[in-house]
Amino acid sequence: MATTVQPSAGETTKPLINYRIAEGVAVIEMNDPPANTYTYEMNRQLDDAILKARMDNSVYVIVLTGAGDKFFSAGANIKMLASVDPTFKYYFCLHANETLLRLEHTPKLVVAALNGHTVGGGLEIAMAADIRLARKEAGKIGLPEVNLGVLPGTGGTQRLSRLVGKSKAIELMVTGNTFSFEEALELGIVNDIFERQGFMENVLEYARQFCPPNKAAKAVGRIKRAVQTGWEIPMESALAVERENQQLLFQSEDAKEGLAAYVEKRPATFTAK
Repeated sequence: MATTVQPSAGETTKPLINYRIAEGVAVIEMNDPPANTYTYEMNRQLDDAILKARMDNSVYVIVLTGAGDKFFSAGANIKMLASVDPTFKYYFCLHANETLLRLEHTPKLVVAALNGHTVGGGLEIAMAADIRLARKEAGKIGLPEVNLGVLPGTGGTQRLSRLVGKSKAIELMVTGNTFSFEEALELGIVNDIFERQGFMENVLEYARQFCPPNKAAKAVGRIKRAVQTGWEIPMESALAVERENQQLLFQSEDAKEGLAAYVEKRPATFTAK
């Protein structure tokens, strides 16, 4: 099933986000090749797609990628930013931040499939995903905003420092250098690198392992929520969040199935219930 997320009334009718569901996986594709730069209109459509996937009970994993094979995304459309006043720039960044927070807090695993160059705001989008899989030798990655006289203003300064540590993050951002996916893997920005041939097919196969009957999708989602919510609060409060999520899982059919299968020494068959 494939659909296009339409913009709100008064916005462009151009489909800037493609949306489809494949065996429990919602694929959200930024669709403005070759660079898939995002504008306010694309961000609105991206937000709609994230909400659509979140509310669909037949979706267990979200895969985010870019159209074509040259760019995942080159970030914000620079011509757009150069033509608007500072107030619009501020609210543009605010709305983009809200969208990425929604992606981060959606209780479903989010995989970013980096099919090409992933720079600037493109990397900021990717860092809001839970797992990043890159296409081998397909492009560069980095946050070069300093070269434009600005900073990575869509969560880049915060998410990169949480991934690689404070000192390394500052170094990467103030130099503004871009680097290979292989270097990103060593730094912990990328989780894995897949071969160029059949990249998206392999990403979807990877994503489907977290769907029922293979995996308890509710448990996957609750693990994500416990980590995301607990990351920025004191340990005592974070442990309370963990217990609350565990209690909800104990009441699920999947927990009953998983425990029974272990006792009976058989593979579990999960239903996401």
